[in-house]
Amino acid sequence: MRRYGKNPDEDDIRVRPNPKGNRPRTNIRPKHEDAGEGLVLTVDRGRLTCLIDGRTVTAMKARELGRKSAVVGDRVAVVGDLSGAKDTLARIVRVQPRSSTLRRTADDDDPFERVVVANADQLAIVTALADPEPRPRLIDRCLVAAYDAGLDPLLVLTKSDLASADTLLESYGDLGVPYVVTNRDELADGSAADRIRATLAGRMTAFVGHSGVGKTTLVNALVPERRRATGHVNAVTGRGRHTTTSALALPLPDDSGWVIDTPGVRSFGLHHVDPSRVINAFPDLEPGTADCPRACSHDEPDCALDAWVTDGHADPARLYSLRRLLATRERREGD
Repeated sequence: MRRYGKNPDEDDIRVRPNPKGNRPRTNIRPKHEDAGEGLVLTVDRGRLTCLIDGRTVTAMKARELGRKSAVVGDRVAVVGDLSGAKDTLARIVRVQPRSSTLRRTADDDDPFERVVVANADQLAIVTALADPEPRPRLIDRCLVAAYDAGLDPLLVLTKSDLASADTLLESYGDLGVPYVVTNRDELADGSAADRIRATLAGRMTAFVGHSGVGKTTLVNALVPERRRATGHVNAVTGRGRHTTTSALALPLPDDSGWVIDTPGVRSFGLHHVDPSRVINAFPDLEPGTADCPRACSHDEPDCALDAWVTDGHADPARLYSLRRLLATRERREGD
């Protein structure tokens, strides 16, 4: 084999051709300053439907975004054909910084986070009072996820014609979570939608709940012109059937706000939640943590919150509620 010295300028040196061309690679990417601003309405098998200047545009994620994904609620920059015409496809080249991110994991041992929605500011936790029976542990987990993401929780109780809401509301009274109670007659005559719509005005609200609780029925009542398929509860298992398979953002009438209908969940893992952030949702208790030992879980013998409550700075029921939520990671939803 022929070897060359330090100055290999001989004419007979062979240069291997570059099949992709000889233009050197660069890390400089176009800024796409003329990109249109859009809102992701839904995601379906790699295709994202975005709202841009009142038009719905189908787009795909640009390769330059790498593994960064866009989810429902994201504000994105889009280039290409933005006409929204049939068979056109645009490209999402940038995902704007998020004001909030609601996440969940499959269970508490699963490190893989799933982003439910982005940029929501309210989480409506929909629970049926009967058919299927309410699952308080799932409600607790959704509350923890809401507090961790900085979302205001809203408890929406359906099917009050089948069971009373008093017992369930009593267990959440000390948390101060706002609530709306509905029944089937009110959904039929529209009065329930009017009451719920008042709590959604000017906000982007994500609706979550397990299958069969009437979540999509509520969304259909709120946005009647965009009806989605609904299912029924299995009489044997007591569980609902998944009829909503992808999240969808819908504008309320008169552009008074947004609702995001999400697929029914059967678990809400909290592997991603740092318990130390949950205390932020309890402003009456948070000052009492100043004397807590380092890395205090707020549910141990040396926690300073016990003395804070004993001295009369906060209601003992509030401390109990905090510790109940903090302990929800150690309990399964069905317990």
